[in-house]
Amino acid sequence: MGPVAIAGAGSIGVAFAVVFARAGVPVRCWDPDPAAPDRARRDLVDRLVLLREHGLLDETPHAVAERVTVEPDLARAVDGVSLVQECAPERVELKRDLFAELARLTGPRTVLASSSSAIRAGILADGLAAADRVLVGHPGNPPYLLPVVEVVPGPATAPAVVERGCATYAAVGLRPVVLRREVEGFVFNRLQGAVLREAYCLLRDGVADVEDIDTVVRLGLGRRWSVIGPFETADLNTRGGLAAHAEKLGPAYARMGAERGQHDPWTPDLVATAVAQRRALLPLDEWEDRVRWRDERLMELLAAGSHDERKDR
Repeated sequence: MGPVAIAGAGSIGVAFAVVFARAGVPVRCWDPDPAAPDRARRDLVDRLVLLREHGLLDETPHAVAERVTVEPDLARAVDGVSLVQECAPERVELKRDLFAELARLTGPRTVLASSSSAIRAGILADGLAAADRVLVGHPGNPPYLLPVVEVVPGPATAPAVVERGCATYAAVGLRPVVLRREVEGFVFNRLQGAVLREAYCLLRDGVADVEDIDTVVRLGLGRRWSVIGPFETADLNTRGGLAAHAEKLGPAYARMGAERGQHDPWTPDLVATAVAQRRALLPLDEWEDRVRWRDERLMELLAAGSHDERKDR
């Protein structure tokens, strides 16, 4: 793979530099802040050293860091690259101005990807001649530890650009998830936001304090979700799978939503769609085997956690 460019050498930019450089890809970072090169180099090496200490880096930190250069000139940074990963602050006008400049400086084969957490590609690319090359590539943070990236095309994004962006991300160890349409916040932050909104409500209503809420997520939901997601969680929690879960618990969840002024019912058609997709992934005659698999993965996490606790003492 040829070089990639990162426009914005803050924390996300450095994290993406780790991802690409660790995979053997030359990286050119650009940032308008004169203090950025020293800060970015220091942060990059620090993250690489930690990865090495935890057995997650096959090469020396120095060898990987040598693949990353900080280029003060944007035109030179993006010259001939296959992908530009924009990592500027989350401000619409700033990002739009930067994308206009990137569109001018790059050729028709360069994918222009934004790390935006919520701003849609259609907003960033509106009015650009290169709107067909703009998409969102939103990572989990940090992407060198959370290997999923949401690929969100805008209304004008060419399918071939989506394919090239996904291929680039997959080649460096990220799992691209292509969204079927644009929504603010995408999937990651909408799910995260739903949990955080309820956490604030529980705190406000005096149900639990901050530490207790974090403990429930850390030792319960978070641990389970590190193995399986919310749909598979529901599917494996009830014998009979997702259909049985929706029948038994759907009314309770509807009442909980109503308390917060939400009306998003699990209609029969919606449940049927979810059930059909789950059964395509896991036939019911394999349900017990998958429950056992879930439990074994959680046992492995628990055993690893106990080992880490003993080492820290």
